[in-house]
Amino acid sequence: MKRKLIAAIGIAGMMVSIAACGGDDGDSGKKTGADGFKGQTLTVWAMDGSTPPGWTKDLTAAFEKKTGAKLKFQTQQWNGIQQKITTALSEDNPPDVIEVGNTQTPAYAATGGLADLTDLKSEIGADWTEALNKSSVYDGKQYAAPWYFANRVVIYNKKVWADAGIKDTPKTRDEFFKDLQAIDKKTDAEPIYLPGQNWYFFDGLTIGQGADLVKKDGDKYVSNLADPKVGKAMEIYKEYQSYSKAPKDKDEATPQQAEVFAKGKTGAFIGMGWEAGTAIAANKAIEKNIGYFTIPGETADKPEGVFLGGSNFAVAAGSKKQELAKEFLKLALSDKFEGALAKENGVIPNKESLQTNLSANPAAVAAAPAAAGGGTTPLIPEWAAVENAPNPIKTYMTAVLNGKSPADAAKQVEAEINKRLSQTS
Repeated sequence: MKRKLIAAIGIAGMMVSIAACGGDDGDSGKKTGADGFKGQTLTVWAMDGSTPPGWTKDLTAAFEKKTGAKLKFQTQQWNGIQQKITTALSEDNPPDVIEVGNTQTPAYAATGGLADLTDLKSEIGADWTEALNKSSVYDGKQYAAPWYFANRVVIYNKKVWADAGIKDTPKTRDEFFKDLQAIDKKTDAEPIYLPGQNWYFFDGLTIGQGADLVKKDGDKYVSNLADPKVGKAMEIYKEYQSYSKAPKDKDEATPQQAEVFAKGKTGAFIGMGWEAGTAIAANKAIEKNIGYFTIPGETADKPEGVFLGGSNFAVAAGSKKQELAKEFLKLALSDKFEGALAKENGVIPNKESLQTNLSANPAAVAAAPAAAGGGTTPLIPEWAAVENAPNPIKTYMTAVLNGKSPADAAKQVEAEINKRLSQTS
């Protein structure tokens, strides 16, 4: 999968210029007799990197054969996509089907811009993985359909681990810590590279603790950062970070953690599968030593919680081709095409039964076991403002790493989080 795709997953799109374009004029949503939807054209907005060539070609052929209609994919860029989609959904002639970021789906649903797909869920989504489908539901209704996902794994240097006498990858968090201790004592490598503000890894730890970052206070949401479960997640993060020399006040992009790993003096880092490609681009010699494993949890039978970044498919409420759009979704999300996408793009499919398609992709194989127990940031429209720079949760993390208790660090930033949660767009 392309780096620009995964890098955009789970982070807010930048609000820049608007350049909306919609479906063809003049088509209706009604079938046209024996030829089904013949003469109509369905417009699908998909993000750059989401629709690999083989998948797109085969799906287009199957769709046109089944419906008699034409299928037109329009590739969109992540930069500025939130504003572009918001504008398109408000127009009289929007694109019919739109790929939307999973964490941003509730915001689009809240505006009334997305069609209710509850009937489609009943028809084809009975075995969608619950954790992956959660972001498609807003106010009790199905406003999108889960398409593909990705999450973080441990990317490690096999040579460093062998030099430390480690013969197998860890199955529990305690085993992982013991391996990091061995690397520290027996090699000159940094056991793990983990900067203080790898916020999405921390979010995964909070998910693993069953914690929520917000709570309801009357009719509004407020910070839940002072919850002891959140504090426990931060203490786990602190223990990981104690094995790293990375700065406590920077995130994984400053510098790029994969480029640090590429130098061959780091035991492991926690990142997206595509980051291995970044390391290889920086140092081709590192490729033979790269391995992957699932982030281990407290017990061997349950991986660590992870942040699930990904995309859903939604139908514009203003589309005049609702039934044709649903025919597209039935095909695109079928086992055949969902499995093919997972295989070609190395992404987590929307059903656990389809994970067998990932067998040729070791990073995806390592990511898949954690998907069912994964989650996201709070699925409320108000959340987006919280992550705007400077992200107060990153400030909280650095404060804890520098010696404050999780409770005191939470007090330091909760007023700012609550202020952002009260903003209206």
